Amino acid sequence: MKRWDEKRYYSLDYYLKKVYGKKLYKLSLNGGMTCPNRDGTLGNRGCIFCSEGGSGDFSAPSSINIKEQIAYGKKLVERKYKGNSYIAYFQAYTNTYAPVSYLEKIFIEAIEEPEIKILSIATRPDCLGEDVLQLLKKLNKIKPVWVELGLQTIHEESAAFIRRGYILPVFETAIKNLRDIGITVIVHTILGLPNETEEMMLETISYLNQLDIQGIKLQLLHILKGTDMARFFKNQKFHLPTLDEYMVLLSRCISSLRPDIVVHRLTGDGPKDLLIAPLWTANKRFVLNSIQRYFKNEDIWQGKDYFPK
Repeated sequence: MKRWDEKRYYSLDYYLKKVYGKKLYKLSLNGGMTCPNRDGTLGNRGCIFCSEGGSGDFSAPSSINIKEQIAYGKKLVERKYKGNSYIAYFQAYTNTYAPVSYLEKIFIEAIEEPEIKILSIATRPDCLGEDVLQLLKKLNKIKPVWVELGLQTIHEESAAFIRRGYILPVFETAIKNLRDIGITVIVHTILGLPNETEEMMLETISYLNQLDIQGIKLQLLHILKGTDMARFFKNQKFHLPTLDEYMVLLSRCISSLRPDIVVHRLTGDGPKDLLIAPLWTANKRFVLNSIQRYFKNEDIWQGKDYFPK
């Protein structure tokens, strides 16, 4: 029988098993949003690493309604997931960047589905006005709402390079506002940004430890075709971690992480037809199995388990 705690860190699987008694599968949805970094408000080229799909390359097509997208997503995963409980994940672009009346319509459409247990919304911290917060508060009384915020790094030079478009106090205010209304906050970080040292990446982890966040996604930088990062990589050829290097970096990040923070992602995977580097990430199952084998090594944790019992 599989032990849910065998991963040695506070994994999303472990959290869901503890709270819901079973695995929940995430369905990636597309609300047809754009982003202030694309529509001219802040810029028109997006973040430097972001693909044309707005980080929603695995989402259902936005041309069909949300209930149809949910059915489409369930069909896609039916071979590998035999359960009946799902997370509705609005992933592509900035999912609070629309009139509240529209947001309410699509979010309600998702959580009305009986098999949807959690609503997860990826957005920017500068796209959470008071009207949006009140909507999220209302939805959170119906079913749990998670908000995923793209921080990527605390270092201002790196943030300017990737064209993030907001400063840290905006991020901190967003977290406070979300926590004041009881919303679970998950933060996206990117490991391996150009010119960031391991120490700098660990400083981002240390910073997040001081904030009232409940989850983290650790994303290795992917170079995707058609992005400005791809053009920069072609000219600069900066170093991206090998799998062995990344496992060491990842273990140091997680062992530095506050133990009550749920780890939602260990690396991420770009679409194979868009992925330029690192190519080893294309074999997702091999990568995750390799990471789990590495994590079972007692020495890297100094004999500790990094999740709450």
